[in-house]
Amino acid sequence: MRRIILCFLFALFVAGAAVISPAGAPQDAASSDDQNQASSGQQRPASPPAQEERKGSPPPLPDEKPTGAAGPSPVRKPDIEDADYKVITDRWRIGMPKDPRYAEGHILNPYRQNVLKGDYPIIGQQTFLSLTFATETTFLLRRLPVPQDVSSLRPGSFEFFGRGRQEIVLQNFVYGFDLYHGETSYRPADWRLKITGISNINYVRARENGIINIDPRRGRDRVDDFSTFEEAFFEVRLGDTPKLLPFLRGDGSRKGRSPYFDSTSIRVGLQPFTSDFRGFIFSDSNLGVRIFGNHDSNRYQFNLAYFDMLEKDTNSELNIINFRRLRFRDQKVYIANLYRQDTFVKGYTTQFSIHYNDDRPSGQFDVNGFLVRPAKIGNVTQHRVRTGYFGWAGDGHFGRMNITHAFYQVIGRDTYNQVADRPVSINAQMAAAEVSIDYDWLRYKLAFFYSSGDANPDDGSGRGFDAILDNTSFAGGKFSFWNSQGVRLTQTGVALVEGRSLLPSLRSSKIQGQSNFVNPGLGLINAGVDADLTPKLRGFVNYNYIRLNRTEAIEKVLFQPGIRHEIGHDLGVGFIYRPYLNENVIFAGGVNGLKPGNGFTDIYSSNCSGLPQGCGAGRPPLWSAFMVLKFMY
Repeated sequence: MRRIILCFLFALFVAGAAVISPAGAPQDAASSDDQNQASSGQQRPASPPAQEERKGSPPPLPDEKPTGAAGPSPVRKPDIEDADYKVITDRWRIGMPKDPRYAEGHILNPYRQNVLKGDYPIIGQQTFLSLTFATETTFLLRRLPVPQDVSSLRPGSFEFFGRGRQEIVLQNFVYGFDLYHGETSYRPADWRLKITGISNINYVRARENGIINIDPRRGRDRVDDFSTFEEAFFEVRLGDTPKLLPFLRGDGSRKGRSPYFDSTSIRVGLQPFTSDFRGFIFSDSNLGVRIFGNHDSNRYQFNLAYFDMLEKDTNSELNIINFRRLRFRDQKVYIANLYRQDTFVKGYTTQFSIHYNDDRPSGQFDVNGFLVRPAKIGNVTQHRVRTGYFGWAGDGHFGRMNITHAFYQVIGRDTYNQVADRPVSINAQMAAAEVSIDYDWLRYKLAFFYSSGDANPDDGSGRGFDAILDNTSFAGGKFSFWNSQGVRLTQTGVALVEGRSLLPSLRSSKIQGQSNFVNPGLGLINAGVDADLTPKLRGFVNYNYIRLNRTEAIEKVLFQPGIRHEIGHDLGVGFIYRPYLNENVIFAGGVNGLKPGNGFTDIYSSNCSGLPQGCGAGRPPLWSAFMVLKFMY
């Protein structure tokens, strides 16, 4: 055994001697190369010391760039570099190796990562910029009941109603600037500055004089343009909601801090706001102050808003703003609402709201020369309308059933109502509900709408419901003739119904006139089908049956007794096509029409019996057709 151990140690000694140089240094391939060079008569330069190797330049790192259109980095590059690691100070612009699986972005492509669309910061690491450019073109053909005025194009005609066909082209150019600070994926922005301008060009051609301008010498055509701002506000995050409102703090709260990013912000300036799910009472972009926030992991959302209403341009319906002054219209609107998600069941949101409208006495002619405030009806007298709205609304689903509903009670005082010819106290109601069920690619809808009417225009009580400034998306919306086309009462200066509204309020103008609560009210039953024909194409079919609840107010305005209730049958079809499955390119269009009922016929029938042949013959159908093209960057 001893001999075996000695032999093993001797073998280790011989193996070690084979790899040890005579100078006692390790022998490697370089030493053998030196021996070969020495034998050939060449001398190899001496290797630098190990300390000098560490001071040499590091090998170059791969030059990897972000896949998106990142633009220049606002962060200064560090002076320190090392061969073992790379310092990255701009965490948004981390380079990616080239790979065919990664799509490269471009500055002109808004759908991929782009520094101009808020995907990369432009100042520091938390300040972003998003630019928006859009064009929206609308083509509209329609036939409405219009009168032949004293300067009729057909002076030999005995017809009271003229040719109602109209062609309209609307062109909007939108340009927006949105600068904000904060990582908005998980929390609201710390501050935001947003400015959106609109340039509008509109063209209208009518078949009768006195339609587009009160002066018949202006003819039947009009081209108008108008530019303004629809958004110009500054927003600041005030802090965590339970910290600002101590009564919302629960047990164990750490000085009001919210672990769920529940926060409250304030927004000041020209801003859009819709007070409920479907725009029944107030939906506009106007000058105001709004405090908004959420609570309890976003289960509750609230708004407190005040608007000092601006005057509107008649033809473009945009706010009148110039660099010298703002055009106010002596109207103040106050709104408070509260949303609660997952009420009763998950997926259903309920809302409670309060509106107060103080519309003070004022006078106004629109840009086409028509009197809009006060309305050109009855005793033309400036008056003040003060109203309060109390509402309950909901939107969501119970299992497979989708539901939207709303109920509003309005009370107030009108110092002088021109239909009643006296001051009136206001007490009116509105109710709406829609139920739908999805079957694969089809959605079937049933809905009703009700607004109370005034049965006695002379009793000093206004019981016909009217809104502040509605923009109703209900019962077919733009695919409904009644909801999309304003129909005016001839020779009265007021409308039976305004565009984007369901209410027969008999007001001079929705955007420039005052609310009127002595009106007939409405009852509507709706049925419709939405069809997802392809992922890019959605089709719509809509039907409304419409009746006036009361006719006494219209009878008094028109000096025409015996008007019946039925407005008629409203049928419309349409589509929305998104070729790229996003909001950057949208095509929408539709056709709708109204088959008049007995009441509509009573209001808009020619009274020329006994006159020459051809008088009162064949009332043409009422219809509209539209196409909208929208492109957005």
